[in-house]
Amino acid sequence: MPSYTYHYFDLRGKGETCRLCFVAAGVPFEDHRIDRAAWPGEYKAESPFGQLPYLEIDGKKFAQSGAIASYISREHGLYGTSSLEALSIDGVVGLAADYFTLWRAAHFEKDSDKRIDLQLKLNNVDLPNLLGILEKILAGNDSGYYFGNQLTLADLSVYDILENSYRDFSNIYSSYPKVVENRKKVAALPRIAEYLSKRKETEI
Repeated sequence: MPSYTYHYFDLRGKGETCRLCFVAAGVPFEDHRIDRAAWPGEYKAESPFGQLPYLEIDGKKFAQSGAIASYISREHGLYGTSSLEALSIDGVVGLAADYFTLWRAAHFEKDSDKRIDLQLKLNNVDLPNLLGILEKILAGNDSGYYFGNQLTLADLSVYDILENSYRDFSNIYSSYPKVVENRKKVAALPRIAEYLSKRKETEI
């Protein structure tokens, strides 16, 4: 098996889905967590695109969180059982990424009035729209997973991206029971449950 070293900040952010993929697949990896204060120096110069995260595979460096998560999933059984299923998985992963972009804009907006407006739209429009789509997908699959009969990148990506909204606005989720059950199903998987029990709590 290749040697994996994963480089990212000591938070969830854009990089946690990749960690969850490794954990869910039971694949050993070195989780190199970089302090933000140390990043602008040698660490940034060593990264392939001047960005985090990146993954080293037997010493060779590869960038971009989405590409890394897709690679891990393809290599280790988290990408469905057909090209069409993989296409569906990619669609949900992209949908979750779109929501994360909106969440990040609302969370980090510096203008306080604009931040309030963005957060109101996020919670009253964007999040319910996303949850409605996800609920409908889950309703069409009896397994409790988004696609097929086993865990895929779609489940892990959604679980990760919705972490903050589920923590902070759990009341919104009462209208989307299948999404909630999927979250519980993912979190209860033995490898994931062990990882989550030891994971450092971070704001993002």
